[in-house]
Amino acid sequence: MPDPISWEFAWPYLLAALAGGYLLGSIPFGLVLARIGGLGDIRKIGSGNIGATNVLRAGYKGLAAATLILDGGKGTAAVLLAGLWGPDMQLAAALGAVLGHLFPVWLSFKGGKGMATALGVLLGLAWPVGVAACATWLAVAAVFRFSSLAALISIAAAPAYAWLLMRDLQLVQLAAVVALLVWWRHHANIRRLLRGEEPRIGRKSP
Repeated sequence: MPDPISWEFAWPYLLAALAGGYLLGSIPFGLVLARIGGLGDIRKIGSGNIGATNVLRAGYKGLAAATLILDGGKGTAAVLLAGLWGPDMQLAAALGAVLGHLFPVWLSFKGGKGMATALGVLLGLAWPVGVAACATWLAVAAVFRFSSLAALISIAAAPAYAWLLMRDLQLVQLAAVVALLVWWRHHANIRRLLRGEEPRIGRKSP
């Protein structure tokens, strides 16, 4: 196992971890799987999003599940790989993975909304926090049947979970930044929720 990086010369390594996390996070699994599955360009269907929820709305449950697992898995993988060089590298890679999913260079920086990847990095950084956020998503989705509302509430709760369960200020800060990014990418969903126009989970796209 490599030795943790000394803070005396940490910035080049932090930037490398950020870039590595970005490249992993930028892999558009939803788009790739939709094309392999014969669905075509998922960006031209439903909401136009490349994430699992839009794949599910298109009526492809298996592809949606695979997209969810891979989008979360790339976040976890980025964190675990960077963890070989210390916890600070993990935080940089975690942020990079979320940014990569939101703004992938391969798709003209127009990516997904980041929830699955955000949960993946939380599971990699501190599994109790990730599990708590996942459980919150499931509970809200089960009650209200809105994927976006479940995402907004569970990611907003993540910084509080990070503090209550881990007492780690850096993790709290990272979770807060990720929450802000996810909320910002859900701005259209927030408007639809307020107007009562947001589609519920299980409803197919026209």
